[in-house]
Amino acid sequence: MTTYVPKEVQAGLDAARKKDQKRKSKMLVEADGQTYRVLRFWDTGFALDAETAPHLRGYVDLYDRGEHLYQCLILACAEEAGQMCYEFKRLTAISGKQPSDFVEEEIEVSGLIEAPRL
Repeated sequence: MTTYVPKEVQAGLDAARKKDQKRKSKMLVEADGQTYRVLRFWDTGFALDAETAPHLRGYVDLYDRGEHLYQCLILACAEEAGQMCYEFKRLTAISGKQPSDFVEEEIEVSGLIEAPRL
């Protein structure tokens, strides 16, 4: 049995699927001062809407609900089903503090010295 769907109905289904993905996704990619909503994210890459996304290449930043998660080196790899797919060449997680170039020793407090009372 084959399923035939008219082109207009298929276009409507695709538009609804794309709208739902945009609504659910909270991830953003920032490149050259522009932000784009990420439709899908996986271990080796992510996908943007093909209509609005340029062919990005180079360093970009990934955010999830305003939190800076990753700094990435990417390249555009393929367009499929209305989505532009990008692959990571490098994916670096952002930590909350600056890296240090020395070993930090933990200082243990063994007791407190109180100020003399007058």
